[in-house]
Amino acid sequence: MAGHSSHPTAAEPRGRWNTLWSGLFYGLLIFATFNALFYESHTAFRTSLIVGLVVLLAAWHLLWRIPGRGPGNRLYFAAATGMWAGLILADPDFLILSLGIFAPLCYYDVRWGAVALFGTGGVWLWLESTDLGAIPWGTVASVILLLATGLLLVAYFGTVVRQSRQRQELIDELRQTQADLAEAERRGGVLAERERLARDIHDTLTQGFASVVMLLEAATTSLPSGTSGRQHAERALQTARENLVESRRMVWAMRPAALADASLSEALRKLTAELAEDTGIEAETKVIGTPVGLGVDEETAILRIAQEAVSNARRHAEATRVTVTLSHMDGAVVLDVHDDGVGFTPDEPRADGVGLRTMRERAQAFGGTLTVETHPGEGTAVAFELPVREGVRLTVPSHLE
Repeated sequence: MAGHSSHPTAAEPRGRWNTLWSGLFYGLLIFATFNALFYESHTAFRTSLIVGLVVLLAAWHLLWRIPGRGPGNRLYFAAATGMWAGLILADPDFLILSLGIFAPLCYYDVRWGAVALFGTGGVWLWLESTDLGAIPWGTVASVILLLATGLLLVAYFGTVVRQSRQRQELIDELRQTQADLAEAERRGGVLAERERLARDIHDTLTQGFASVVMLLEAATTSLPSGTSGRQHAERALQTARENLVESRRMVWAMRPAALADASLSEALRKLTAELAEDTGIEAETKVIGTPVGLGVDEETAILRIAQEAVSNARRHAEATRVTVTLSHMDGAVVLDVHDDGVGFTPDEPRADGVGLRTMRERAQAFGGTLTVETHPGEGTAVAFELPVREGVRLTVPSHLE
């Protein structure tokens, strides 16, 4: 019997039987009370005791059925059994009420229903023995008939409840499968859109910047050194090269295969290698500790934050050295991106730029923390700490994927 549940809920198979059980309980309570008060002669004290216990038991059963406010099952059955025992001692006619009190035990386990039936039969025989000094064969036959009928009913209702519970479990599994399928389709759509955008950027912007770089290189070599035209062409060439690198970085970052064909450590090493190759900045990736199992979403979050931090270092920091460190620790994975650039003050607009906001949102989506330490002239350090919780996978907001 589940002691922590305070009452049957609509989600449970037994919810549909609430009206039946309550009707049976109150019907038997009224029947037993009528027999005890109108067909038996009692003292005023015993009559008052019966009325008081009947009212209290009726209110207790009603309270148990109030969703969210009723007593727990263990408490209900313990108190109801005590009040029922008091009524039996006052008048044996209340023995029949056991069917209304203990019938819901079939919800939890058929064996509880059987125990209640045998207990009721035993009390019946005991009362007859106490009253008459012997147990008539008619009473024995009645008890046997009660037990046989009751056990059949208990078995029937137990089967119905068990089948209802199984159907509910199947429905829940079907709903979960449908939700998983919808999530898989959504992620598939996101990946397909990423691939399309990556192809479009590569076929348009990247190819266009590559052509512009080639034309500007040819134009620069044809212009005399030291002239203003040559200087303008060289600046335009440098800008075109930077944008070509940026477009290539965007295409690489949007590829869903960035982590499919390589581990997270390899992807980070490739990121710093490309930074060094494209800009001449001294860049390296360090991996500390034994790698732990991370989900694709977690690895993607780490890689995206590293890409954004490295991109900020290349565009704004004027750094000569960038170090990416991935540390696998007990219960957490920590990503550090440090550059020796110009740094900035926390109050300036750059401190709340789109890049930093996106990194913070991504960190919060995974229950992690993002820390930025910087001072003018002292470089910048970005640290992302991601808790590693076994079996826990968080849902990533679609705008951060």
